[in-house]
Amino acid sequence: MADEFIGIGSDALSASINPLGAELWSLKDGQGRELMTDADPRWWTGHAPLLFPFVGRSRGDVYRFQGREYPMPQHGFARQRNFAAVERSAEAVTFRLEADADTRAAYPFDFRLDMRFAIEGATLRMTGTVGNLGAADMPFSFGYHPAFAWPLPYGGAVEAHRVLFEKAEPAPIRKVGAEPGLIALESAASPVEGNALAPTHAMFEGDALIWDRLESSGLFWGVPGRTGLKIDFPDTPWLGLWQKPGAHYLCVEPWAGMADPVGFTGDVWGKQGIMRLARGEEQQFRMDVTVVEG
Repeated sequence: MADEFIGIGSDALSASINPLGAELWSLKDGQGRELMTDADPRWWTGHAPLLFPFVGRSRGDVYRFQGREYPMPQHGFARQRNFAAVERSAEAVTFRLEADADTRAAYPFDFRLDMRFAIEGATLRMTGTVGNLGAADMPFSFGYHPAFAWPLPYGGAVEAHRVLFEKAEPAPIRKVGAEPGLIALESAASPVEGNALAPTHAMFEGDALIWDRLESSGLFWGVPGRTGLKIDFPDTPWLGLWQKPGAHYLCVEPWAGMADPVGFTGDVWGKQGIMRLARGEEQQFRMDVTVVEG
């Protein structure tokens, strides 16, 4: 049974985190307005799962390492595991997940995943730290998957909301292909005009929009000219945007890693976006969410 949710906060922002998956369930501004998904079960009951040890789906829900196949659910297993709260204050909490017999059956590596949430004024800083406690090099990827309210509680119609990237994003994007959850081999034209994306529910009828040639390391989500969210992701080179069409959220998903491409049959070291972590090394991935006034 999971522990009780842990809350942290300041006068300007508060967060509630579920130790099951170290998942951010709620983010509210100083007036108590909810900035995340309503988790309506008609669409999707998730909130902000952590993606580890792999991002996306492995073909056939298995991956190959040293001639053997291992089972791996979409986006990995961290979101289904209870994390321990190892440090805690009024403004910050750190959760920890370490390898055990169950994880080693699917992922034969001695890892540590620390997930820190800290509120500084109107900013929530999230930092995932992946460590290799074993003797062999460790293959892994990592990603965030938070679902922000669409519309945000600051006025303006659903249709008026925009994703404003830091920079122009003219490069083609990727989409999900014929094999469910896997990446199509061909690219698609960018829906971004300059640095602005005007999302519609219809855009997501074919699943996520994926940027693997991203120029930006941050964006704005909301109605231009109104209070919204500044989202920064300096350590993750790729980005997914996703929703179930018609739902009341938009997932802004910074990724260091990606699902297998359609038809992939290679070893784990050939998976796109796989990183190599040597013995005793750590790698951090940060995502900041700031309420910015219009």
